[in-house]
Amino acid sequence: MVPLNDRMATALPRVVIVGGGFGGVFAARRLRRTPADVVLIDRGTSNLFQPLLYQCATGILSEGQIASPLRSLLRRQNNTQVLLGEAIGLDPDKRTLTAVRPDRSTFDLAYDYLIVAVGMRSSYFGHDEYARFAPGMKTLDDALTIRRRVLGAFEVAETMTTPEARAEWLTFAVTGAGPTGVELAGQIRELATRTIAREFRSIHPREARVVLFDGAEAPLATFGPELSARAMRILAKIGVELKMGVLVTNVDPRGLDTKTKDGTTERYNARTVLWTAGVQAVPFVHTAATALGAEQDRAGRIAVNPDLTVPGHDRVWVVGDIMSLHHLPGLAEVALQGGRHAAGQVHRRIVGKPRSDDSFKYRDLGTAAYISRFHALVKVGPVRLSGFLGWAVWGVIHISFLAGARNRFGTLTSWTFALVFGGRRERAIP
Repeated sequence: MVPLNDRMATALPRVVIVGGGFGGVFAARRLRRTPADVVLIDRGTSNLFQPLLYQCATGILSEGQIASPLRSLLRRQNNTQVLLGEAIGLDPDKRTLTAVRPDRSTFDLAYDYLIVAVGMRSSYFGHDEYARFAPGMKTLDDALTIRRRVLGAFEVAETMTTPEARAEWLTFAVTGAGPTGVELAGQIRELATRTIAREFRSIHPREARVVLFDGAEAPLATFGPELSARAMRILAKIGVELKMGVLVTNVDPRGLDTKTKDGTTERYNARTVLWTAGVQAVPFVHTAATALGAEQDRAGRIAVNPDLTVPGHDRVWVVGDIMSLHHLPGLAEVALQGGRHAAGQVHRRIVGKPRSDDSFKYRDLGTAAYISRFHALVKVGPVRLSGFLGWAVWGVIHISFLAGARNRFGTLTSWTFALVFGGRRERAIP
């Protein structure tokens, strides 16, 4: 085996990819026929399909249906090695990456070319203490934590003896009315009104109050005014309360406080607060930016050249959610196209076929958000879809992105069961 910390031990150049998300996996796949030693390192063992995390959190899908083992995905690539470790340091002069193993010991990984494709984490806008009471939703652990809190809230409410105590446990506050917040709020309402509506004796789950908060004036504002207005109507129809134009000023174990633009404050008692209001780069991104002398925006994204390389470092690429270029959104499609683009440049350099223009040209395939059964919104260029047609297109898009036929078939089966019978099989909580 080639020593990890020695680039000269092999005649082949080494390409190190940091991150096993869409950007990292698609970069590795692009390099499958490249005469190179490819190493993909990630702090987890699976490629996670984050757009469906909320369905794992609300009991429709299992964690196995939205996560595929990295080793399995790349098992047929003989030139690729998968390592478990979290990147913590970077020395661009020595071309060495430092990572920590699960047992907290460290090791160095030498590279000739580096593609950084780590993701983002939840941002609490300077109030990280909120995380104790309001979990975000970026990882499988987050989704399972939310599942325990949501399902557990109904169980606790069943044991309460006063209407006031029950009301607190049956109130669910979701901060952030982007796609994740809207999807999560809609699914909690469907869980309460369809799946468990008749399973309790002391409480009426249909009375569960789901409140969606955002500083914007309407949900899904990035979808444009037409689809945003439709989202507002659908959410209201299924019983989600919208509190738009408000800022969350405090979160504690029993609820949250808000303030409107005119200074009016209000308290909401809710034993379950869920946070989808913002994202920021993971710590390694700041470490890498400092080592590379790169600029970062307010969310920690690294400014890159048009070809996705870091200014002053033509052997280092940054792709996915952590790159800052032309205000591109943090979407799976941006990450996978960026990963393929960066890997394509690496391939051409290694085989000696450079192109005159390596600028990244993103092809916008649209955005989509699921609100409730048979209701989804899709925006593709000038095309705007909603209702049943939007829901059907949303389903096709998401199924096509899932890795592996087994996950696709399992997800379709779970969706059918949930749509026809209102059932959610993944409701076990430890």
